[in-house]
Amino acid sequence: MLNVGALQEGFVLDHIKAGKAMTIYHDLKLDKLDCTVAIIKNAKSNKMGVKDIIKVECPIENLDLDILGFIDHNITVNIIKDEKIVEKRVLKLPKQITNVIKCKNPRCITSIEQGLDQVFILADPEKEVYRCKYCEEKYRGKRNK
Repeated sequence: MLNVGALQEGFVLDHIKAGKAMTIYHDLKLDKLDCTVAIIKNAKSNKMGVKDIIKVECPIENLDLDILGFIDHNITVNIIKDEKIVEKRVLKLPKQITNVIKCKNPRCITSIEQGLDQVFILADPEKEVYRCKYCEEKYRGKRNK
């Protein structure tokens, strides 16, 4: 039996699709934080069969919930204080994301102006479609195929 110690203060990302923990680890830039991170892959789950879990011992303010909501809004965020869950946050698709994905349109202003932020607006929440703020190019990621 695997035993990962309790968190004094931090958060637990639960219900991550199996095999996605390392992608989330890098997308959230957890490798840049100076804190303890535990990644549990392929944990048994009644709801999902198998799942990944990430436990991070640092304040929740260090986590970008918009990026996490964009990656997978089905992830549950458990906030821990004094080794107890004090809050569960349910994620939602962010209305706008900045510098998470890049516009693929070669004629977009973001291709020419290198310092310009890559901003995408949620155009269709039901189909999870984002469009570039500048040229309206549709984001065709793995989620929208």
